[in-house]
Amino acid sequence: MKVLIVGSGGREHAIAASVSKSSRVDKIYCAPGNAGIGMIAQCVPIGAMEFDKIVTFAKENEIDLTIVAMDDPLVGGLVDELEKEGLRAFGPRKNAAILEGSKAFSKDLMKKYHIPTAAYETFDSPDAALAYLETARFPTVLKADGLALGKGVLICENLEEARQGVKTIMLDKQFGSAGSRLVIEEFMTGREVSVLSYVDGKTIKTMTSAQDHKRAGDGDTGLNTGGMGTFSPSPFYTKEVDAFCRKHIYQATVDAMAAEGREFKGIIFFGLMLTPEGPRVLEYNARFGDPEAQVVLPRMKNDIIEVMEACIDGKLDTIDFSFEDNAAVCVVLASEGYPVSYEKGFVIEGLEKFEGQKSYYCFHAGTKKTDQGIVTNGGRVLGITAKGKDLKEARANAYEAAGWINFKNKYMRRDIGRAIDEA
Repeated sequence: MKVLIVGSGGREHAIAASVSKSSRVDKIYCAPGNAGIGMIAQCVPIGAMEFDKIVTFAKENEIDLTIVAMDDPLVGGLVDELEKEGLRAFGPRKNAAILEGSKAFSKDLMKKYHIPTAAYETFDSPDAALAYLETARFPTVLKADGLALGKGVLICENLEEARQGVKTIMLDKQFGSAGSRLVIEEFMTGREVSVLSYVDGKTIKTMTSAQDHKRAGDGDTGLNTGGMGTFSPSPFYTKEVDAFCRKHIYQATVDAMAAEGREFKGIIFFGLMLTPEGPRVLEYNARFGDPEAQVVLPRMKNDIIEVMEACIDGKLDTIDFSFEDNAAVCVVLASEGYPVSYEKGFVIEGLEKFEGQKSYYCFHAGTKKTDQGIVTNGGRVLGITAKGKDLKEARANAYEAAGWINFKNKYMRRDIGRAIDEA
């Protein structure tokens, strides 16, 4: 079969790598892809939001399955457009992708269906938000309602920071139209854990747990980013936590969406906070996390195409999931200055050292192929993933492999997975 993947980052590279292992797949395309994806798929110069071009390409090239991997095209309704033309697509339709597309929607859904989450209020006007903050407890959390590349969340320690946050999100529109509506949320404390799941509208099957590191600097300092590294599984995601989440969060979310007439088929990413009062939902994503996909997919034994087709056909209950009994750590190599400003176009050296490796992966995020070689082309450049018998070995392997790569202005956090020492 022929498969088209929509996207261009490390997540899409990880998906492409998994798809390439399927015996059912003869040809992989990616729109628009990147230099690393181009090693295992044919990249086509079509942007992820160019819906008409994607649909036309899928029809003309007789694509059997389109995997919509990015948030923007999912929330924008690309799956709907493909299905209108009789094409098979993996990912939620527009009316279900709102689970990620609007934080206000997801918070209201959780409140209505008693899914545990932080207390919150939603505001459409800056004045109303500022008035509310006068009586709020601090620290507090400000979230832009819409999509903001994982960066539209501000943790404010006091009233002055919160006032500035309202200005940043709602008045200065630093996150664009995502900030037209604001969610102000109770600040929760505890361990963060990510759990990705496959959903077929009624059945949900969770994957192995992971934990992301969002802040740019060591010690969780600096600005929020799209993710600077991750590890899997999380030692803090215990059997007791899993049992609670299965009963009160996972199936409850799938059932709530169905009850709202928003049948969800695809990936639900549960961002959880393990608070002293029990697990709470921090956020939902309607697709694989990035870089969570880079540590979860390499450990999955199942044929990813078989699983995705079962989701589309409502037959996920027939799939038995199997993950390797090991661990994986991903260290993101970024451009100095990310996520604010950074230079591009520097030649990347050492990529050949990953060829033929079975426990080491180099997932491309922001790269481009040129006459000079493969060069940096984004803030997050590469995701270096390594496996190990346990998390400590995987972390040591990942940092060793991160040292194989060199490019000008290379930057990475040095403490990815440090929390496992406390487990």
